[in-house]
Amino acid sequence: MGAAPPDRPGDIEGIDQDRVTAWMASAVSAATPPFAFELIAGGRSNLTYRVTDRAGASFALRRPPVSHVLPTAHDMQREFTVISALGDTDVPVPEALGLCTDEGVTGAPFYVMSFVDGHILRDERASSQLSEQVRAHASESLVDTLAQLHAVDVDAVGLGDFARKEGYIARQLKRWHGQFEQSTLDGTKGPAVIDRAWEELSAKIPEQQGVAIVHGDYRLDNTVLDDRGDVIAILDWEICTLGDPLADLGLLLVYWAEEGENEHSVLGVAPTALPGFATRQQLTERYAEVSGLDVSTVPYYCAFGIWKLACILQGVYVRYAGGAAAGDRSGVDQFADTVVRLGERALADVEAL
Repeated sequence: MGAAPPDRPGDIEGIDQDRVTAWMASAVSAATPPFAFELIAGGRSNLTYRVTDRAGASFALRRPPVSHVLPTAHDMQREFTVISALGDTDVPVPEALGLCTDEGVTGAPFYVMSFVDGHILRDERASSQLSEQVRAHASESLVDTLAQLHAVDVDAVGLGDFARKEGYIARQLKRWHGQFEQSTLDGTKGPAVIDRAWEELSAKIPEQQGVAIVHGDYRLDNTVLDDRGDVIAILDWEICTLGDPLADLGLLLVYWAEEGENEHSVLGVAPTALPGFATRQQLTERYAEVSGLDVSTVPYYCAFGIWKLACILQGVYVRYAGGAAAGDRSGVDQFADTVVRLGERALADVEAL
């Protein structure tokens, strides 16, 4: 006899359980209904659910927020295309299992991928469960995996036409400034400091070094680690594109708080502010060694990363105010102040270049 079917919970925001069950039963051959759906805490943009089938196997389902979705944002097909293309490379990604573009199933496109078990270090408490030796190894693996991603031949994996290859920073400045301008609350624009930083960043764009797959939100808690500290999966590919690899390094450094400086953390949580984790300088030097790229312009990319994060958080704040956080509202009420703080920091950093 098979395992007992999972208990069916009540309504799960963003999931039409009957229609999603029917779709998965026909599209994901490894999954056996009935299914139990659980919203995974931690995501404030695209929503991720753990889906458990009759046999106890787990899958991950990703869909956009339930409301206040901006044009071009939260592209499920984009995520699915990237992890599918990387499936035959050495870059660690979940296995892409099925894409549904029919919004009639559950109100938005979604996709299903394998569920990768491991450590996701979202805060200091999670990091404290690992030894200093594992933290040190995780620092190296995170950088090595990023360089590995940037070394992928985009044409060889079928992503040559995925996006424009040149002018990455200029395109990103245009895109995120446009998203920022659309992220209004009751008709009121976000803080003007974001506009001033955008002007300064636009005037000081460095020359792009090559063409790479740019994750767009590469940080420790968007990866899954094994017990040794090796990266076994990169998650959250929703803003991935082609372009300048140093943009990923810059953003990684923006998120990276060093031991004893929790105040550096841009979101008030600092999973890397414990003994054992590398310093930002060590991360930069290792990336330069592994990738062979010139990292002298990294301070610009850090300023750009801070500014982009401010634009993203403005959108999250507006969605939150509209009630679209799907149960995860922790700390979001502070995001309006954080947008201003990040904008001011980005402006000061780019003016100092």
